[in-house]
Amino acid sequence: MSVIYLLLTISIIVAILFFIAFIYSVKTGQFDDSYTPSVRMLFDDELVKDTEEKSTKD
Repeated sequence: MSVIYLLLTISIIVAILFFIAFIYSVKTGQFDDSYTPSVRMLFDDELVKDTEEKSTKD
């Protein structure tokens, strides 16, 4: 029975540590813009093609 109390205490401590890490990351701006980097990756080649076309026209 004492093992259950020990495991419960450890799991609560770990959960609190993860919660503190989450709050810290939210306050430091880790989750401000999660959409743009994934979309920028998709349209990166089009931007390169556009600049190459402009440089060949000049």
